[in-house]
Amino acid sequence: MFALPFFRRDLPALRGEKVTLRVPLTNDYREWAAVRGESRAFLEPWEPRWQPDELDRTAWRLRISRYREDYAQGTAIAFFIFEKSSGKLAGGITLGNIRHGVAQSGHIGYWIGERFGGRGLMTEAVKLVSRFAFDTLRLHRIEAACIPENARSIRVLEKAGFRREGLLRSYLRINGIWQDHYLYARIADDPPGDGTKG
Repeated sequence: MFALPFFRRDLPALRGEKVTLRVPLTNDYREWAAVRGESRAFLEPWEPRWQPDELDRTAWRLRISRYREDYAQGTAIAFFIFEKSSGKLAGGITLGNIRHGVAQSGHIGYWIGERFGGRGLMTEAVKLVSRFAFDTLRLHRIEAACIPENARSIRVLEKAGFRREGLLRSYLRINGIWQDHYLYARIADDPPGDGTKG
């Protein structure tokens, strides 16, 4: 459980210039399934292998249940990213593996629909979640991992102030294959938008 009193209240939306972030709701299913479905070829190389029922309503209900359980246990917070100008669901971002005590850290993972890429939406979302993690959750360190060939994700992280710290060999099983990942991190007192390749 989160020890902070903040987590006894409803999670507020996080607002930026281009995006609004809020927790996923059950009635987001159709829009989520549509943007994920139309972006499948764009997303699959960078995600765990999609299951045959990936976009089914039953799988969605399980996903929402897991989001709520993780939030209640204080281990993760999932947000959906909405483009402000259109109000459309553009993607998702999760702050997971949240640890307090001596670690005070979390891990960011994200995805964006293909038609929303290249607009700076994800960079802003990563910055918003980073601020939330540092200012509200009082975390000290946020990590993110990305496949070395994922140039778009690397740009997002570096623009959002993350620094490359090394290579994690055979780190995550992505699209059915164990893949190396670059480890990126941002510390609470790092200047925003000052990422380097390290």
